[in-house]
Amino acid sequence: MSAINAKASSRGKEEASGMRSEALGERGCLGDVKRGQVILVAYLIVTLELTFLFMQMGVVPYLAKSLGLDSMGFGYLQTTFGVLQLVGGPIFGRFADQFGTRAALILSCASGSAFFLLMSISTSIPLLFLSRLPAVFMHGLPGAQKVIIDLTTPSQRADALGKLGLCFGIGIIIGSALGGVLSTEFGTFFPIYVALVGNLINTMIAMVWIPLQAKPKSDYCVMEHSTSQSGSVFSIREILRLMKFPGVMEVFIVKVFAGFPIGLFLIMFSIISMDFFGLEAVESGYLMSYFGVLQMVVQCLVIGKLTNHCTEMTLLRLSIFIFAGVGLGMALMRTVWHYCIVAVPMVFAFSILGTITDSILTKAVPSSDTGAMLGICASVQPLTRTVGPTIGGILYKQFGVSSFGYLQLIVNIGLFVYLLKSKIPLRETKTQ
Repeated sequence: MSAINAKASSRGKEEASGMRSEALGERGCLGDVKRGQVILVAYLIVTLELTFLFMQMGVVPYLAKSLGLDSMGFGYLQTTFGVLQLVGGPIFGRFADQFGTRAALILSCASGSAFFLLMSISTSIPLLFLSRLPAVFMHGLPGAQKVIIDLTTPSQRADALGKLGLCFGIGIIIGSALGGVLSTEFGTFFPIYVALVGNLINTMIAMVWIPLQAKPKSDYCVMEHSTSQSGSVFSIREILRLMKFPGVMEVFIVKVFAGFPIGLFLIMFSIISMDFFGLEAVESGYLMSYFGVLQMVVQCLVIGKLTNHCTEMTLLRLSIFIFAGVGLGMALMRTVWHYCIVAVPMVFAFSILGTITDSILTKAVPSSDTGAMLGICASVQPLTRTVGPTIGGILYKQFGVSSFGYLQLIVNIGLFVYLLKSKIPLRETKTQ
């Protein structure tokens, strides 16, 4: 009797093993046949999400003003959005690691739908603040980065991540222009309705075109035994654990501080463009479009070529060195034309820094933790938006525009010396 049971048990294990191997084989096949198609869909999803997000950015100030919110209250509204994104980034990354990229992208798109739904019924200031709440899970860009990382080799990663900058540039240009046109022609709420419908369509695209599990077979097997799969999505301990991997803390510190002074400047740019450069609203819009075009060119045409010829550490040092020069240029600029010249190396350094640090950091952790790492990386900009208005306001009021440039110069000279002297351990490749 025991022999029969043992034989049945053995047969059951073989069948289960066969079914598991078949399922994993299908996932491996996905990487060969449909990988490019899935990556293109991820690019589409993030482009649409960013377009809708920039549409509402142009509308929200007018909506807030119509509801009686003053400039200080609007600052609190922006800070609320930044704090929610800051808190939600690492949580969203952990969610992607535990439940897969499709579930994460669906969560992001559905949260965007809830965000615009609440905005569309915001007839009072409390409702407008409440509409910010779904922003905690609106992380389409890290979700798309997760798809790309799962479907590319480490050598292809920086180039593929860099092309997301094209999506960002398209989102800035189309979203800003479309939001202004639609609100002028059809009223303040019409762009919000369009964004709501668009996010619902985006959710359907993610459900249909993003595979349930995008990881290659070997990564999936590793993931099943990873410690990242244990514990809650909200586990702070699991998130902080990633900072202990070799090189992660050092590179993350560089990522946070290198562009922080310029981040402060960009947060104050709406005021600086009026007071310092003397620009009208339309001219500021043209300047934003100029930045969008620059970013598209750099990330789509330049980064891929550089990553084929230079190591990631070389490019990281190059971006820091250029950032220091940008700081000097900002300190000396006096007109908007000077700023247009400075913007070229600034966008170049920003693009290189963001892409290379994301690539380095995701290679430095196990493949099953890349989502959490991307979530931590995604929290850098919300951190700047959260503390930036206060610090930037003090710098601008007390020391003027040049203070942002001098701070950028000093910080990046220090970081450049640090990168030259330190030997940061990097994992250029991971087991595939």
